[in-house]
Amino acid sequence: MDFRNIPPAVKAILLLNAIVFVLTQFLFPPLKTFLAAYYPMSQDFKIWQIITHMFVHGDFMHILFNMLTLFSFGPVLERIMGQKKFITFYFICGLGSFVLFNVWNFFQIQQIVQAVEAIGMNPSEVFANAHYTERDARYYYGLPAPAQDLYRFLITPMVGASGAIFGVVTAFAILFPNAKLFFMFIPFPIKAKYLLPMIILGSLYLGIRQLEGDNIAHFAHLGGAVVGYFWIKNWKKKQNMML
Repeated sequence: MDFRNIPPAVKAILLLNAIVFVLTQFLFPPLKTFLAAYYPMSQDFKIWQIITHMFVHGDFMHILFNMLTLFSFGPVLERIMGQKKFITFYFICGLGSFVLFNVWNFFQIQQIVQAVEAIGMNPSEVFANAHYTERDARYYYGLPAPAQDLYRFLITPMVGASGAIFGVVTAFAILFPNAKLFFMFIPFPIKAKYLLPMIILGSLYLGIRQLEGDNIAHFAHLGGAVVGYFWIKNWKKKQNMML
């Protein structure tokens, strides 16, 4: 597809992601701290991060995969929905990913808080001292293990457009269930209606397991997919009623 022929909303999102990537990776790296989304109870959380985190990416492969996916599926959806509906849909999916990711984080953090209290420490001390921008290695390494876990949760941000992108892919699969798609590590095409459940179940499994070293926000992906599913189902129902 010629870049000039990409519909305006998808083109704007692609360009904005590219601009923010260059700014945060090369020109002004500290900007990433202010745009990434921290846990809402973290000292580093700011309200604008609910939106801005969708345009921040961890590395080149992260943004490349997300933007290639948007480039592949977004134009079709924008032409079907219209520009304004697509923009609304995209950002609602991104918000859904933020919400579900932090609901999952809330339950994990509550378990850690209980572990901190069990060793006789007040977790509010960690909440007050956990700042990504003012990290204190001596303070961190002086904490007992459960408090270190809490500290890491509070200073680790969520970044990327993956939640919104999962919503886009989900909507495409609902509207075009028999479209044959290629997916990484699978050498043959699979119909969208079969591939989507595989991706969703895989994300759920990996999110629950969350193996050591896995820094992917799997529940953010699920949040975008869930919101995308219900949004597009409702939109499709309204379209059928108008026929």
